Amino acid sequence: MPDETSIFLAGFMGTGKSTIGRLLAARLRRPFMDMDDLIEARAGKPISRIFAEDGEPAFRALEREIVREIAAQRGIVAAAGGGAVIDPVNTAELLRGGLLICFLARPEVIWERVRHQTHRPLLENAPNKRQAITDLLQKRLPIYQSLPCRVDTSDLTPDEVVERILRIYSCGERKSV
Repeated sequence: MPDETSIFLAGFMGTGKSTIGRLLAARLRRPFMDMDDLIEARAGKPISRIFAEDGEPAFRALEREIVREIAAQRGIVAAAGGGAVIDPVNTAELLRGGLLICFLARPEVIWERVRHQTHRPLLENAPNKRQAITDLLQKRLPIYQSLPCRVDTSDLTPDEVVERILRIYSCGERKSV
């Protein structure tokens, strides 16, 4: 796979996209972009406020703009928001733009990773956040599993995930590892 091929990381919240993306970008000596950060900068407010003040459809429209811009770039590592690939247009853009890898994790692992975080707008008003994670993950899982490259991060360290991605990238593989 050519050096300029971008690597896009997708998957559910708490699967490690931002953490691993930064490590991977450093390892490859490439710029790292977190799409959520770009959305917040464009909107001039945190994602939780976008959801609260403008609604999820406005957030998703802004997300689609950012995905289109990011997918057109070469030689970057980028982390997409947890719901970005739910939109088939976004998925097609990312697949066309480079290597798209979807991170998976078991619901209980995700819960442990995000339970103390306060910046998760889809969980903010949930009466039972743990159940909300399970329910939302169940809805999204068929889409995540339909993506050609997947890595389950549940039992791996960030460095181990980076190694798996590098193996996929260097071999041009298109499968789960």
